[in-house]
Amino acid sequence: MFKTAYISLIAIVLVLFSSNSVSAKKKRILVFSKTAGFYHSSIKVGIAAVQKLGLENKLEVDTTKDAGKFTTENLQQYAAVVFLNTTGDVFNEAQQSAFEQYIKKGGGFVGVHAATDTEYEWPWYGKLVGAYFISHPEQQMAALNVVNQNTIATKHLPKVWNRKDEWYNFKNINPDLKVLITIDETTYKGGKNGEPHPMAWYHDFDGGRAFYTELGHVEESYEDPLYLNHLLGGIQYAIGDSKMEKK
Repeated sequence: MFKTAYISLIAIVLVLFSSNSVSAKKKRILVFSKTAGFYHSSIKVGIAAVQKLGLENKLEVDTTKDAGKFTTENLQQYAAVVFLNTTGDVFNEAQQSAFEQYIKKGGGFVGVHAATDTEYEWPWYGKLVGAYFISHPEQQMAALNVVNQNTIATKHLPKVWNRKDEWYNFKNINPDLKVLITIDETTYKGGKNGEPHPMAWYHDFDGGRAFYTELGHVEESYEDPLYLNHLLGGIQYAIGDSKMEKK
C-alpha cells in the first residue's frame, strides 16, 4: 500500500513538473532586432523597455540580432517573438520556413514600427505583419483615434491620443485585420492612405496570433506608460496569456 501511494505521489510530481514546464514556455519571449536596412537608434532603449516589462509581468525575455536563432528547435521554447524595428531582408529560406511553421503551430508575433519594413519578398510575412511600409513624412505631432478601447492593448488609452512619432504610409494592407488605432490625416502633413489609415491592429493568422503597432520609432516612446502598456497588451495577446477583446 505504501509502495502504491509512493508511486502515485511520484506521478503527481511528474505531472506538476510537466505542467510547470509548459507554463514556463508560455511566459518566454524572444526580441528580434536584426536590421538589413535602416537602423533605428531606439532599438537599444526598446530592448531595455521590453526587458523591464518582462521583469514586471513575469515574462522571461531573450534578445537576439541573429537570424540563425530561427530554427524549429529553438523557436519552440517561445510563446511569442517580438520584431523590434527589424528592417530589410533578414532571413534565408530555412529561417523563413522555421518561423512559418512556428506560427502555424500556435506561436505569437508582435511587430513594432519597422517590422512592416521587413521581408518585402516574402508574401506570407506580409500577411502576418498586416501591411508593408512605403513612405513616411518628417516626424511630427498627430492625432490618433483609438477606434477600439475594449481591448487589453487600448483600454487605458484616450479616445484621441495626441503624440509625436514617425507616421508610416502602408501598402498591401491585409483586409482581415482587426484595427485598434487609426491616424487622422488632417492633423499632420504627409498622410497618403486616406480614411481609415490604420496604425495598430491584431489578428489570428494561420494558426497563430499577430499584433502590430506602428508606434515606436522615437526613443521617448519607451519611457511613455501609455505606449508601454499598449505594447504589453499586444505581447499578452500574442503569447496567448489573454484574449485581446475584453468581455
